[in-house]
Order: sequence, then structure tokens, then C-alpha cells
Amino acid sequence: MTIFGTRPEAVKLAPVIQALQQDAHFESIVCATAQHRQMLDQVLNFFEIRPQYDLNIMKPNQNLFELTRIALEKIEKPLTEAKPDVVLVQGDTTTVLAGALAAYYLKIKVGHVEAGLRTYDKYSPFPEEMNRSLADRLSDYFFAPTETARKNLLREGFLEEKIFVTGNTVIDALQMAWARVKDQDWSSQLGLPPEIFEKDRRVILVTGHRRESFGPEFESLCQGLRQIAENNANVSLVYPVHLNPNVRAPVEKILREVKGIYLLEPLDYAQLVWLLGRSYLVLTDSGGIQEEAPSLGKPVLVMRKKTERPEGIQAGVARLVGTDEETINAETQRLLDDPIAYAHMAQATNPYGDGKTSKRIVEILKKSFA
Repeated sequence: MTIFGTRPEAVKLAPVIQALQQDAHFESIVCATAQHRQMLDQVLNFFEIRPQYDLNIMKPNQNLFELTRIALEKIEKPLTEAKPDVVLVQGDTTTVLAGALAAYYLKIKVGHVEAGLRTYDKYSPFPEEMNRSLADRLSDYFFAPTETARKNLLREGFLEEKIFVTGNTVIDALQMAWARVKDQDWSSQLGLPPEIFEKDRRVILVTGHRRESFGPEFESLCQGLRQIAENNANVSLVYPVHLNPNVRAPVEKILREVKGIYLLEPLDYAQLVWLLGRSYLVLTDSGGIQEEAPSLGKPVLVMRKKTERPEGIQAGVARLVGTDEETINAETQRLLDDPIAYAHMAQATNPYGDGKTSKRIVEILKKSFA
């Protein structure tokens, strides 16, 4: 059984689910908690995934206490009915923690896709750092995306024979999606003027929604975006705005009337991949886009103080810029003004995967039951 609840989880598990469905050795059962509802459904439709269990746990303004309680309670029934041999979870959301804990209570083996990522600061990212660490404690198979993640797990005392460096499934998903959307033109569909994609202009894709930045830090982040737009007449910032009111309120207040900034409703996965491919660079606090953008040669400026994905920083495809408005503006301006600095980041090798991760995970599981 594969359990997921948010759009990023669904994106990263879709290639695994497809690989399981194509292998006669497995019966693949899908359980969606729908921790995100609308954003999750877009991914399910794109990858043609139909969950056997849809728990629909999302409620407006749900806090972490309520979300964790409901997820844990509702996951029990699918597990007791289906009695899977292995539960697969991915990443670091509340669904991941609840899914791993529920499987543990029922003595079902857990496979953690994207295991071993760490900042070693339990409040950054919050609550994801502890969700992932606790899920690892409950797991039997550790599908580490990188050697760094493997070393983290070994340092924490996990058994070496249970850790498998597989790459990250997000690259599998991205390659599948890009092949389908790369020849499309969705500018009018997204409400964007086609001229912003002309050769003498540059588009910056922005995503920002980190819980640990809510408040003054997120307002500072928005002020940095405003500076970039006001200082560069030939640059357009396209920002699909997360549904969380803690994001939408400051974005609307600070950025709505700024020339050169286009605020969109959340995009479906195919639209986001298309826009990523048309962008010059990316400003983000998202984990997944830090991994995806380098595959399409897009430099990434990470608007966070810490990242659990240091490989991109080390490889030179990403740079930490924090949430300070002056730093965000200065680092973005550097890439806009310095073609050598830009090329250095755009041409670096993506350290996160080769598009074959899902097949590796399925083969590992198959051998474990041989």
C-alpha cells in the first residue's frame, strides 16, 4: 500500500505506483489521505492514479494537532482491511508520520521513500524535519535519494543493509511530465501575456509557502520580490500563490499591484512543469523544486535559512539566500546581471537523480520478498 496526502508526495510517488502496477509480483493499493484536496486531485488526474481509499481529511484552517489525530485515526481502516505486506510513504508531511506510525502499530513493514534528509534543526523545516526523522525511526526500508542522506542514516545508527541509495523519484516524475508538456504553449491559459516569454525578457518562477517563515520573515521575502520587479523592467515574476491564508494575505498586500509581478492561483503539476521549463531562474522555499529545476537547467535561489537538500548547494545548482529582502534582491540581481555566474549554476549537474529511481525501488522490494 502506498499512502500519500499532498501534491508533492503524489508527484514523487506516482512513478513508483506506476512501476508497481506494471510488475506482476505486486498488488498495488493506493491510499490518499487528501491532506491537500484540490492540489492533490490535479496530480492524480495527470498521472491517472485512482486511489482505492480516499480519506478526505482536509478541513479549513486545520492545525497540526487535529490533522495528525484525524490522519492517524482514518489510516487504520485501510490498513486493517487491505493487510498489506509493506506500506510506502514519501517525504516529511503529517501524512507520512501518521502512515508510518499506523503501519508500525499494526506491525506492517514500512518503506520510506526519500529517507535520511536532515537539517538537524527540529524547527526548520517545521514540522517536516521531525516528521521525516520520526518516520525513519519507524521504517524497515530506507530509500535514500543521495549519498549524503545515506550517511545521515548511518550516523544515526540505522542498519547499512536496510539503506538503499536510489536517487529521487521526483526526477522520474519530471521527465515524464516534461515529455508531455514541453511543446505546449499555455501562456494564455494561465492568463500570462505571451510577450513575457520573448527572448529579450526573462521570467522568474516564484514559489513560497514555508510555515517557519510565516509573519515578518515572509513579509520580508515578499518585499525582496517587490524590489526585483521594480528594479528590472524586462523581468517578470510569476508566482502561483499557495492557498494558505498565512501566505495569501502578505502576498496580496505587498505584491498585488506591483508591475511585472503576476500572481496566479495554484497551478496543476503539468502547468508548473511547463512554466518551470519557460523560466530563466527560480526563487523558491519548496523542497521539490530545488530538485526539479536543475534537471531543466534552471538556477535555484532557496528562500530559506536552512535546507535538508544540501546536495544542490554543493553541486552549485542552488544557493541559500534566506528571507531577508536585501539578500534576495542582491542574489537575484547577480544572476540577472552576470552571465558567467548564471551559466555556472545553469550548467551544473543535477545531483538528485537520473529518472530510474522508481524501478530501483521496485526491484529492491521484489528481492526482499524473493
